[in-house]
Amino acid sequence: MSKNEIAIIVDENNTQIGSEPRSKMRKLGLIHRATYILVFNSKKEIFVQKRTKTKDVYPGYYDVVSGGVVTAGETYDESAKRELEEEVGIKDVPLFELFEFFFKESKMKVWGKAYSCSYEGDIILQEEEVESGSFMNLDEVILKSKYEKYCPDGIYVLKRYLEDKRK
Repeated sequence: MSKNEIAIIVDENNTQIGSEPRSKMRKLGLIHRATYILVFNSKKEIFVQKRTKTKDVYPGYYDVVSGGVVTAGETYDESAKRELEEEVGIKDVPLFELFEFFFKESKMKVWGKAYSCSYEGDIILQEEEVESGSFMNLDEVILKSKYEKYCPDGIYVLKRYLEDKRK
């Protein structure tokens, strides 16, 4: 999503209240919607990507999800499919809905919807957004997230996913 694309703006109840360019949404810290897709392979490893240094939030951080801001006129499901194809070249795979959540910290306020998928094919990185990426062992990711820069919203999604699986 470019900084001029129009993001859906919502309130704390996830009710749409308007739309704004991404740059204004970030500048004003407006609550918006975003999708979060955990990508696993058959070995139960998770795809971890390193964000480019030009990203408008968490530049250069590692991220355990693919996904992004939901644009005006788009559903969560449509956004998830679009973002997955744009960022990592994955298309035509079943996405499994996990949960919706509100996430807030100093750099963002977002209503997210989390998904997961399984994928074995080639990963094609979107050069503008993803510097590098690889499949990693889940325990290794959780450990590294304690001392390396990982996107906190993605780590929240992964930890909640793992907790929900244990129930």
